[in-house]
Amino acid sequence: MRQQPSMLIPIVFEAGNSAQRSMANWRSNKPIIERNQCTNCLICWIFCPEPAIFMDESGNVQIDYEHCKGCGICAEECPRKAIKMVMESV
Repeated sequence: MRQQPSMLIPIVFEAGNSAQRSMANWRSNKPIIERNQCTNCLICWIFCPEPAIFMDESGNVQIDYEHCKGCGICAEECPRKAIKMVMESV
């Protein structure tokens, strides 16, 4: 039986288990939503490969930075270009 490493190490062994792990350590850039441009269309949610985008109680798109690995797909696919990738601060 294969031993699983600590939950602190962001390793994905099987498809679909990234929701159980933090992907934040993989990131060098992070997405920031420009609220005045976002229409909450959820195109970013459709294309996000991680469980990092959700809609809050007010109906606004939010980013869960624990699960965002900073790939930038959300920013690339946003039809209004309401998501900007910025350098992660140390």
